[in-house]
This record gives sequence, C-alpha cells and structure tokens, in this order.
Amino acid sequence: MRSHEQKERCEMLRIYPITVETMRELRPFIERIERKDGDLCRQMRKAASSVVLNMSEGMGSRGKLRQVRYHTALGSARETLACLEVAQAFSGWSAHPEVDADIRARLDRIIGTLVRLV
Repeated sequence: MRSHEQKERCEMLRIYPITVETMRELRPFIERIERKDGDLCRQMRKAASSVVLNMSEGMGSRGKLRQVRYHTALGSARETLACLEVAQAFSGWSAHPEVDADIRARLDRIIGTLVRLV
C-alpha cells in the first residue's frame, strides 16, 4: 500500500467514530425538526445515515469505488448541514449557540476530511 493510501485510510479511521458520535448528537435536532416538518426530518435522517454508511463502505473499498463512496458521503454531510440550516431559517430556533457551534464545527471537520479524500 502506498503511503498516500495509508494516510487516507488512517484519516478515515480517525474521523469515522467522530462522524458516528456527531450523528448521535444530531438526534435532538432531528426530533425537534420532526415536530415542525416531517419531510425535512426524513430527508435529514436519510442524509445523516448516508454519511456514516457511505463512509463505512468507502473504508472497505478500493480504488475508484472508495472515492465514489467518500464523494457520496461528502454530499450527504453537506446535505445534513443544509437541513439544519433550513430548519433554523424556517423556524428561527437554535438549541444553544454553543451546541449549534459544536455540531457545525464537527460537520465542517467531517466535510473537510471528505473533501481531502475525494
């Protein structure tokens, strides 16, 4: 395995548990969105699930298929963030500024890692 591939694989292994934990921390946001907008909630759940599932598939794939899975995970991570932004724009709610900032920072880190991998 080339050193570049080893670095990518190690980076993913480090970001994967952070991604799973971030999705777990999105649960209260998703539940709150569900009370106001069921369609947006379903879309956010699918997007958040897709981040983790495609990241996991990518870690077990090689070559172009790995890159395709990471690219899909990247799109889903961006969609998850966009769902949060839309929910906040439509309803004007914010849980706690520091919680919002932490979730956004984690999603930005996940997105940044995936950008480097695709």
